[in-house]
Amino acid sequence: MDTSTVVDLGREGLLIMLEVSGPVMLTAVVVGLVISIGQAVTQIQDQTISFVPKIIMMVLAILYTLPWITALMMEYSTSLITNIPSRL
Repeated sequence: MDTSTVVDLGREGLLIMLEVSGPVMLTAVVVGLVISIGQAVTQIQDQTISFVPKIIMMVLAILYTLPWITALMMEYSTSLITNIPSRL
């Protein structure tokens, strides 16, 4: 196994990680932005007002994307395991 193989495996793993975590992080950013704008307009500065909706929406995003995440991770793991002999 040479360095280019290791770099390719690392790059592929990082891209899968970004692809899997993207929807949840995007949900947190959008909800946080909407709540922050609402807090700025109403001048309510309470930390729990932004925390609780973010957590709820992140859990809902995880539940909604879980089948896709599972399929993506299974495909990545299967390709990684089946290609072990060719990568060595």
